[in-house]
Amino acid sequence: MMKSSEHEITDQVAGKAQEALNRAAQTAGTAEEYTREHISHADERVREAATHGRERADDVLERVNTYVRDKPLTSIGLAFVAGVLYKTLTRRR
Repeated sequence: MMKSSEHEITDQVAGKAQEALNRAAQTAGTAEEYTREHISHADERVREAATHGRERADDVLERVNTYVRDKPLTSIGLAFVAGVLYKTLTRRR
């Protein structure tokens, strides 16, 4: 009589453990789907931001090139002043 009671308890515990494992697996699967979806959206946003950044950098570079071509002496003077200012600010004391 004791043996069958022990088997029933063991079977009940095993059943509860299996239910808990099934719930954990389902939750993990849902979490994985959620993570994959959000990673995909984040990747898309990063690519869009990178493309936008490249476009802006190209625009700025084109404007600087145009300015240097149109005003070469002023550009040289600005570069000289920027160099002197940089050296002054980074001079070791």
